This record gives sequence, C-alpha cells and structure tokens, in this order.
Amino acid sequence: MTTALDRVRAALTLYGHSEGITELTAPAPTAVAAAELLGCPVGAIANSLVFEADGVPLLIVASGGHRVDVKKAAAHVGVRKVRRATPEFVFEATGQEVGGVSPVGHPAPLRTLVDTALAGHDRVWAGAGLPHTMFPTTFEELLAMTEGEALSVGA
Repeated sequence: MTTALDRVRAALTLYGHSEGITELTAPAPTAVAAAELLGCPVGAIANSLVFEADGVPLLIVASGGHRVDVKKAAAHVGVRKVRRATPEFVFEATGQEVGGVSPVGHPAPLRTLVDTALAGHDRVWAGAGLPHTMFPTTFEELLAMTEGEALSVGA
C-alpha cells in the first residue's frame, strides 16, 4: 500500500528535489512547533493549508508567520468565498491528514497559491505528508513543484 509519505517522496523525485525528507523527533502539527524542532524562524515554515473555494479545493502554501486573508485569496482566484476545509475534505483532496499536509504528492493537482513572504528565506521547510516529516526547499522550487501562483496571502 502506498502511503502519503511515499507519494510525497515520489513527487519530490519527479521534480528533481535531492535534499530528502527530514523526520522530526516529534509531530509538528503547527508552524511554531515545526520551527522549534528545526531551529528556524517560524516564517520559514511553508504551511500547506487546504481551503474550500466555492466547493473546490484550494491549496495555500503560507508562511508560518502569516494568517491567510481569505477575502484576498477569494478575489485572486475569482470565487465568492474561501473557507477553511474540514479534515475530511482535506484528506479527500490530498490523501494526507491535517497537520502533515504537503504541497506535493496529492492524488490530483490542486490550484495552489504560494505566499510571497516565503521568498524572504533562503531555505523554507514544507510538510512531507505526515505530522513528523518535513523537507527543505525554496520559494522558487515551491512555485515550480506546485505550478503555483505567487501571492502575498497574509492578513
């Protein structure tokens, strides 16, 4: 059986990412927890957050230092309303549990917005499919891997 971690690992390989996945000593379901475990600024954590945009999944990869401005996101993607998705909706869209969602490795591509605040960090850390796994990357790699759109998403 293929796991969420296997799908993320395969996606990273497909995109030529060579730095690998880091297993943390404890689960890191929040940006603050991940930053503490990795010894990096909270703003360098790339939170993969799934929202429901008029019933369609929307992945927003936000800097751990930001709250997402859902009105700005809705206006950018041209929908009436963007709201936080339920854990069931997240799992259906990504095959991953809340607290470990990766920007890659989903059953099907998701429209993705990548927070421009992440460009201010040479290295950012993104979830790798499980609450205790992360991978290092860059803002540019996130844009390429997700085929995402750059947007300042902070409220």
